[in-house]
Amino acid sequence: MDTHLKTAVAPATDDATLDAIRRQILRGIALNREPGYHFAGNFLDLSYDHVSTDHTALSVDVLPHCMAADGQLSLSGFAILADLAMAGAVRAGLDPKTRLATVTMNLQFTGVAGTGRLHARGVMHGFIEGAAGKQGASTVAIRNDAGLVCNGAATFMVLKPPKGVELHPVPHRRRGENPTPEIPGGKLRPDEKKVLAAADVSLQHVREHGGAFIQDFWGVKAKHVAGGASSAVKNGPHIGNRVGHVQGGILLGLAAENAVAALNDHWQLTALSSWYISPGEGRALKLRSKVVHHGRLVAVVQTEVTGKGTDGKRRKVFELMTTHAYRSE
Repeated sequence: MDTHLKTAVAPATDDATLDAIRRQILRGIALNREPGYHFAGNFLDLSYDHVSTDHTALSVDVLPHCMAADGQLSLSGFAILADLAMAGAVRAGLDPKTRLATVTMNLQFTGVAGTGRLHARGVMHGFIEGAAGKQGASTVAIRNDAGLVCNGAATFMVLKPPKGVELHPVPHRRRGENPTPEIPGGKLRPDEKKVLAAADVSLQHVREHGGAFIQDFWGVKAKHVAGGASSAVKNGPHIGNRVGHVQGGILLGLAAENAVAALNDHWQLTALSSWYISPGEGRALKLRSKVVHHGRLVAVVQTEVTGKGTDGKRRKVFELMTTHAYRSE
């Protein structure tokens, strides 16, 4: 991603577009009242086009609510699509309520712009033999009308739900079959108010300063430092999964954006390898990226995400290695 191709079109920031984005936020909140999913997937409006043990197919339309400044699907949105396509392929052969935790994820980008309608095909490749825990492996290919955008692979651990948390099957909604439910009396719950409040802050910032909504709402405001970049992200239900931790795709997208900020605009992200180490908990996450190789044509960046656990101690949450190519133009 982050190819900045000439074919990509930056998202509009006029009042009509921003009002439509706010309606999409409210739609995501309303859809999220059906248990089993999370706000992020409902807001993106992912379509489960096919779910079976042979493969899982998901798709998403890249519209202003999820479009980055370069006109492509935001890195967090892209990672959510890849994550859910691969997790869905693993879960298809299990109890629909099964909780999966992402262990590793690798993505390789081709340079084709992530625009239009993106189709993700996830395939399950079995469970790791000899492992004490049940850990499934799957792959994904993401395409649009222009061709292959990305290939990826991931592993997922089957886990019991946290104590006191009841899990429900993920609702496999398809495009055109999910009208926006009504919220009785328009009254939002406390967590829903937090989501809308965070969205309104981002909408106001875009209205005053321009830019892409999704990168303000789900992005990082990274500070470039010598040899790298750093940022802090406030935790909350707008980036949470169904057990209250930071959703795995969003976590990957945040770290990737921070890694991109460690280099100048002459570089484009071409590949990433990630490791999920502990749950994304606490009031805020800290992200730090370090350039570990800066060649003439290829650069490599290491990114670490830390947070505070329930014991109050800061711990490593996530590790990411990214490869970047020097642009031809």
